[in-house]
Amino acid sequence: MDLEKELRENAYPGRGIVVGLTKDGKHAAIAYFIMGRSENSRNRVFVEDGTGIRTQAHDPAKLTDPSLIIYAPVRTIGNYTVVTNGDQTDTIVDGLDAQMTWAEALSTREFEPDAPNFTPRISGLLHVVNGHYDYQLSVIKSADGDPSSCRRYFFAYANPRAGEGHFIHTYARDVAAGEALPSFTGEPKSVEIGDSLDAFTDGIWAALNEDNKVSLFTRFIDLSTGAAESRIINKNK
Repeated sequence: MDLEKELRENAYPGRGIVVGLTKDGKHAAIAYFIMGRSENSRNRVFVEDGTGIRTQAHDPAKLTDPSLIIYAPVRTIGNYTVVTNGDQTDTIVDGLDAQMTWAEALSTREFEPDAPNFTPRISGLLHVVNGHYDYQLSVIKSADGDPSSCRRYFFAYANPRAGEGHFIHTYARDVAAGEALPSFTGEPKSVEIGDSLDAFTDGIWAALNEDNKVSLFTRFIDLSTGAAESRIINKNK
């Protein structure tokens, strides 16, 4: 699947995670983007935070409810990189630190309590050590919009194929104002990954809906050295 085409054809996928392996097989690849339709959601930027990033209000005076929009989307612990769309980043990192599996850690969490959308919690875990790389993705969602039932899905990718990544996002498609946004369904989508971090970054940013896009983070991790190179684009300057 052409990732940029997929993004151009969906005005509001919400928040999205891409994890994969570059075409030359040398770098683990990550992308995380956020979008927004309300003033509160659009009033954000990504900022560096140690070896990861966090969200921050662009204009603190306009921040009305930080509970679901201010968090650390990317953190690292040892040879692991965690990327998520919420504060479950901390749940995963704390769990790994306590010798839990990431599935055990995420099993303590549910979808976001933002009725009527009940936004899915989407997460990725990358493991890079001594030239070896594997990754996992997770989607935690309500049962077709029914908040009385929680469904947790986990996907593992051992020995990933060069030039391929997988894409998950929170919402299946855009809807009219006032309607509940339908959650992402199915397996993560297989997408192509190239070798240029700048082309990867610029292509995603250009494909996201101009009115709704807010911020984008990308990172390539060298499999042989573990060195990371990142990019951040914020619509708010």
